[in-house]
Amino acid sequence: MLRPLTIALVQFKPSKGDYDANLARIAELLAECATLEPRPDVVHLPETALTGYFVEGGVRDLAVTSGTVAADLDTAYRAAAARRGHAADPLDVVVGFYEVWRNTLHNAAMYVTVGDGPAPRSTLHAPRSASPNDDASVERGARSVEGGPVIHHVHRKHFLPTYGLFDEERFVERGFDLRAFDAPWGRAAILVCEDAWHSLTGTIVALDGAQLVFVCSAAPARGIWPRDDGLPGPASVSRWERLVRDIAEEHGVYVSYVNLVGSEGGKGFFGASSVIGPRGDVRCRLPVWDEAILSITIDLEDLTRARADAPLLNDLRVTLPHLLANLDRAERGEPARLEYDPASTEHAHGLVSADERGDGAAGAGTPEVGSPGAAVSPSPSDPAQGLGTGGPPPHPQQATSGPAAHNGKLACGIPVTHVRLVDNGTPPPLDVDGPMTERWLVTFLQDEFARRGFNKAVVGLSGGVDSAVTAFLCARALGPENVIGVRMPYRTSSPESLEHAQLVGDALGMELRTIEITNAVDGYLAFEPDADPARRGNVMARMRMIILFDLSSRYRALPVGTGNKTERLFGYFTWHADDSPPINPLGDLYKSQVWALARQLGVPDIVISKPASADLIKGQTDEGDFGISYARADVLLNWLLNGHSPEDLVARGFDPAEVELVRRRLSGTHWKRRLPAVAMVSPTAIGEAYLRPVDY
Repeated sequence: MLRPLTIALVQFKPSKGDYDANLARIAELLAECATLEPRPDVVHLPETALTGYFVEGGVRDLAVTSGTVAADLDTAYRAAAARRGHAADPLDVVVGFYEVWRNTLHNAAMYVTVGDGPAPRSTLHAPRSASPNDDASVERGARSVEGGPVIHHVHRKHFLPTYGLFDEERFVERGFDLRAFDAPWGRAAILVCEDAWHSLTGTIVALDGAQLVFVCSAAPARGIWPRDDGLPGPASVSRWERLVRDIAEEHGVYVSYVNLVGSEGGKGFFGASSVIGPRGDVRCRLPVWDEAILSITIDLEDLTRARADAPLLNDLRVTLPHLLANLDRAERGEPARLEYDPASTEHAHGLVSADERGDGAAGAGTPEVGSPGAAVSPSPSDPAQGLGTGGPPPHPQQATSGPAAHNGKLACGIPVTHVRLVDNGTPPPLDVDGPMTERWLVTFLQDEFARRGFNKAVVGLSGGVDSAVTAFLCARALGPENVIGVRMPYRTSSPESLEHAQLVGDALGMELRTIEITNAVDGYLAFEPDADPARRGNVMARMRMIILFDLSSRYRALPVGTGNKTERLFGYFTWHADDSPPINPLGDLYKSQVWALARQLGVPDIVISKPASADLIKGQTDEGDFGISYARADVLLNWLLNGHSPEDLVARGFDPAEVELVRRRLSGTHWKRRLPAVAMVSPTAIGEAYLRPVDY
């Protein structure tokens, strides 16, 4: 017998830091979902849908109680339904938000019924009584106000990432309760983002009866290299799909996974939401990057069929007491016991038992200490033995001699392959999936411009590949009519630079201005006639930024940076000049990746193939200044940034002099990549205690 359940997944782009605007828009989406056919039983929204995720210290400004969210959502949904001319019939919603609970801040998600009339009750499970510690406002199945919304469950995120680009535990506290709950249609559970990365969370809620696990996520995209798994988008899509499929397949449950989309301070949420069946099969998948709504009807009876075919959950339920007992012993530091039966004459192919040898060995299953079957305990006289003291007890001595290898095969004919240490444990590849990377960066520009209230860009065109790629991306994102290119030559600039910048402008059909900086630069340097070439070059770079920011005011256009990751890591830029524009699409791409993207975008070949140069001195090239090619530098930087030491790289065969050159450039230029140091004299120092993102 079919037991259909219809879920509407809403892949949503919140307005960062604007609770009221997001509430109003979500209410309109709920009213729209309520008109779908078939009508959804549940509408599922992402983590922090009401505020955006990367709000840093803004959490304290934006967090509200669960009761407030429920009441606000109910009121807004009723109003949105009335504007559409239809009744606000009851609608179940799963939504993520920053919560105030018992005077603490949490990253939470809630299952709530909003709208008119009584909320339907499940006939599949009897409601479970509320814990004495539950707040009255979130008592299961109880209305907070007569005729108002019903809060069925609030889940507070357990695992708060504080690594890489995350610092979540600095701003919110962990939840510690992890339970399934009764929903109007059956039994459900909620996990928030990294909760799903830990397999035990899925196990606990499945053992607690969950039939459907809602995963609310705000997962940023990472990984631009090509893949052969057939999935669209960045490498993060593959990682997340594998995680939610594992939860579903191991426990025989449905998983509804919904992720944010949009860009927050350069961190792009990739979407790619999905519903996974209880066999780990993908039932539907939403697009990468874009807002979307997808309605899917599933059959809860599939759970019965899946669990009959693969009763993994029942196996786990039966074995769980033994697993927990082993965990308890491990936590107490008890050594593992090595127990087995010795060989016997019936099964040992000519071997005789210890009893027949008469050597005093104990009987089967109880070998003496020191014999091959003995359980070995830690001993002060032998610190290498025992749990946590250097490894497991030693195995019986094995023969060290054997058949000789011959032409990659043993003498017996079995092929032998050896993977060298230098060939594994490598960092992510530097290859670029061109179309996907183009789409990613175009989406980044569109979101950042919209968030900041601009629709025009101003880009300095040097004639080099970095500025050309930036101009092409801006033209894709905003339209070439909304991109202003500016050539700013000095009297020593090469004619080829001007020509190549013109080629870019002509290829895009964008407005191109030329502003000579010679008089302005020389006017200042007349007072500093002894300035060396480095100082003169820095004056030129800063003069160019003065022009770009002034034109930004004239055209109400946002200046866009063009520096690549290699230059930034080497400190090969002028402080408070090249690094000044508020957004930069290339700042996390190595130079070799920029060249690859340039080919994808159709940048003129002559711009791609010429040697990279700052064009400050005749004949100057970047690689000549570095003392190493971009290709070699990018490889070494990729290893170093992924946690490998210079010593590791030398051991793997990299040139020691090149490794040291790159290490020195990287470690000696951190100051150029950070804001100025401020003497902190208060508990609210900006950037230390008072933290708000740039796009807040």
